[in-house]
Amino acid sequence: MLRRSLPLLGLLAAPAIAHAQAPVAPPPVAPPREGPPHAWLFGAWSGGIFPATDTQGPACFGATTVIFLPDVVMRATSLDVSFRQRAVETVALTADGVEFRLVPLGVQARGIPEIGFGCGDNPDLLRVARRGADEIAFTNCVEFPSPLKRCRT
Repeated sequence: MLRRSLPLLGLLAAPAIAHAQAPVAPPPVAPPREGPPHAWLFGAWSGGIFPATDTQGPACFGATTVIFLPDVVMRATSLDVSFRQRAVETVALTADGVEFRLVPLGVQARGIPEIGFGCGDNPDLLRVARRGADEIAFTNCVEFPSPLKRCRT
């Protein structure tokens, strides 16, 4: 009886011994962030002024209201076919998105309608909240009451 149980005991203990001798993998390291903190926003977005309907193809790109680039944020206006563009001064991460500080345009630009985004009393500030993978909202911006959705090809 003793003779038969020893080989069986060795078979049962072998995986435990092999597991104990296996090398331990180092803890995962967060990958370094590529690009600026707002890189996830780059592209064309529809909605904001009105609810976004189409998010695919030419219909969405034809109704683009905001375009994010590395150094510029462009927005559509309700009365003009051209985009108003604002240069980005700084971008800071927030708990739910990013906050843009736009390059101030000075006193002469304060009277231009739709020069900012209608966010509070500061036309040089834009807070973007991420609501999903392809949906954002402008926090406290009366000119953009609806969420925006990313245009896809």
